[in-house]
Amino acid sequence: MEMKKLGGYGGEVRVLEWETESGAAEETMLLWGIQQPTFSKQNAFVSHSSLQLRLDACGHSLSILQSPSSLGKPGVTGAVMWDSGVVLGKFLEHAVDLGMLVLQGKKVVELGSGCGLAGCIGALLGAQVILTDLPDRLKLLKKNVETNLRHGVRGSAAVKELTWGDDPDDDLIEPSPDYVLGSDVIYSEGAVVDLLDTLIQLCGQQTTVFLSGELRNDTVLECFLEAAVKDFVVGRVDQSQWHPDYRTPRVVMYILVKKRGSASIF
Repeated sequence: MEMKKLGGYGGEVRVLEWETESGAAEETMLLWGIQQPTFSKQNAFVSHSSLQLRLDACGHSLSILQSPSSLGKPGVTGAVMWDSGVVLGKFLEHAVDLGMLVLQGKKVVELGSGCGLAGCIGALLGAQVILTDLPDRLKLLKKNVETNLRHGVRGSAAVKELTWGDDPDDDLIEPSPDYVLGSDVIYSEGAVVDLLDTLIQLCGQQTTVFLSGELRNDTVLECFLEAAVKDFVVGRVDQSQWHPDYRTPRVVMYILVKKRGSASIF
């Protein structure tokens, strides 16, 4: 794989380019073969039995409220934190500290915000963040934003409803975000089409997408990558570029930049 810089991130990533239809399958086989996620500790940085996750970031002690009682209920997501969200948030902090990423004054949209950690860290790093999720997920999300962004925030944070596949409100797409964030958003084949359609609608030519996810289901990841490369240049971020204290073989991170001429699926 070719190593090069993508979008607004200053580090070099492994660009996924394949000439055969089996390329996405080869990428997932490579990940599972090298990282062997099933042999690593699950929930290395989180606890699903706790009512809150405490984490230091950007000089702040964050307290992210969770709803463990909602975990496992049919159709309910975003009630607790997963490692991929912590990895993404601490990656953003680390990349800004190293000068590889500038979030000050940038427009950021977070998809499937859930408990909202990554979006909160983005605001602490100076971004103008819009955290989005489904209507019934917004109560917990708003509470976490209000609790953790009271003082010393360099940027701003707003919470907004967004259902993937629906037309985004104008304030999400005009102007186009500088960055789009998502953690653990690639969780089912059924959600892939709507997620990608939303990404296509949100992203301009200058938008950089950061997606982190748990390595649970190779079929779902393969489905996503196979579809994503049609409209986006996709690069995998090596773990050597993540925050040194927040690395786990159970998580993968990709950067996406929209190809010229890509339009909404619908």
